[in-house]
Amino acid sequence: MAKYRPIDMVSYYRGKICSHSDTYFQKRRRTLCTGRICNPRTKPYTEAELARQAKFKQAIQAVSALSQEQIADYLTAFEKQLKSPNPKYAYLRNFMIAQEFAKLGA
Repeated sequence: MAKYRPIDMVSYYRGKICSHSDTYFQKRRRTLCTGRICNPRTKPYTEAELARQAKFKQAIQAVSALSQEQIADYLTAFEKQLKSPNPKYAYLRNFMIAQEFAKLGA
């Protein structure tokens, strides 16, 4: 007869479990969510998509290289936009990435 042995629940996991699985885990607010890719990509990325990915990586690297003074300036601008009637960004990091992305040009 089989025995049941309880294990600890996963408190946090983000991304894929393994390379052959199409189930993803992500924590949204305080809830652990799962999702599946119904229509996985079968074609390679286009040049425009690869260029956009590279630009996004550059923006993230630029944010990582910011000095404390620059972060303080971004914090001031971020708090100002939070006080507007319809703030666009809820998190400082997202705000900084968007600003650095805009600096790279459209």
